[in-house]
Amino acid sequence: MAPTPDEMMTAVSESLAARTGRSLDEWLALVRASGIDPLDQAAVRRWLRAEHGVPQNSQWAIADAAAREAGWTRPSAAEYVDNQYAGAKAALRPVYDALAAAITGFGDDVSIEGRDSYTPFVRGRQFAAVAAATRDRVDVGLRFTDPPDSPRLQPSAGPGQATHKLSLRSPAEVDDEVLNLLHAAYEQNG
Repeated sequence: MAPTPDEMMTAVSESLAARTGRSLDEWLALVRASGIDPLDQAAVRRWLRAEHGVPQNSQWAIADAAAREAGWTRPSAAEYVDNQYAGAKAALRPVYDALAAAITGFGDDVSIEGRDSYTPFVRGRQFAAVAAATRDRVDVGLRFTDPPDSPRLQPSAGPGQATHKLSLRSPAEVDDEVLNLLHAAYEQNG
């Protein structure tokens, strides 16, 4: 059974206390007293790093909690996707939709997460990330422990936590080979 939000916040607070010497509540009080706008998460993270030497993952957790306390709500994964495929990149939405349909069809254990510049697909850990890289190209980052042999795969450090990537320009390119590569990444990251 998945932990409740309260259980997750308790775990985060305990982890922060162990790593930083302060609980989440103590960090939130410091952020409030700092005068920094808690909705400006980048400014909060910079302040935590510069003034307190807080490690990166802890910065993100504290800044997120401070923003939520100030009334910010995280956009849904669908809202992130809508923003990624708006304007000049709107023509790429059918490519994303074809990829998302294929990936989520692998099993009920696939979740879609929201990010500003790419969309992670997770099963235990992130195994694929889809990004509207340019106006006419979608990059698909795949995480492999044992990459399949395919001339379409290129070594990569992104998007997301990818070890390899491939580029697509139309939904028609989401063919059997791409589906097999996506499924291999899914299987290797369960």
